[in-house]
Amino acid sequence: MLLWINGPFGGGKTQTAHEIRRRLPGSVICDPEHVGFGLHRMTPPALRADFQDIAAWRQGVLEVLDLALTRQDGVVIAPMTVVEPAYFAETVGRLRERGHDVRHFALLAERATVVRRLRERGLGHVVRVTGGRQAPLRRESFALSKLDLCLERLRAPEFAEHVRTDHRTVAQVADHLAASAGLTLTPNTDGPLRGRLRRAWTSARHIRFD
Repeated sequence: MLLWINGPFGGGKTQTAHEIRRRLPGSVICDPEHVGFGLHRMTPPALRADFQDIAAWRQGVLEVLDLALTRQDGVVIAPMTVVEPAYFAETVGRLRERGHDVRHFALLAERATVVRRLRERGLGHVVRVTGGRQAPLRRESFALSKLDLCLERLRAPEFAEHVRTDHRTVAQVADHLAASAGLTLTPNTDGPLRGRLRRAWTSARHIRFD
């Protein structure tokens, strides 16, 4: 089974994916973003744009996830924002055509909630302290520029199942996704402090400056 966790940038996809992997023995995360990072590094800086527009990204994601689903025991988790219906069909749609059990979830929240999360993500608060309150990280700026489009597109029926996250913790979102997919997670034993530290560490591990 593949759990594709969609949502706007800053919507909690990565945190939810790692929470599920932590509490679902045998599961693995296969992050489609890494295929895009590789393509960007091969491309001269002046020519870099949205890597999802490159056909090789869609094909590469399809092939890697198909391989993982075919040969990997356990659930595969893919946290990735995809809002173009054609690109969604080329990835999620084609995986389903190949016979894979794909459970897709779009994590949604009010715009103000996502903006707040983006400003708190990773080292964003550090940058604002040293560079001024409005000084954003480059990825934060990109995420904000795409936010309205993401929220609008992801409300469409083809991007169901929709999961509201405004008033849910990461652990509660993970529980909801697992239950909807018929999976059983181990109990969440994190207290408030340990949970915050775990999420901070996950965010720090995914900060990129290139």
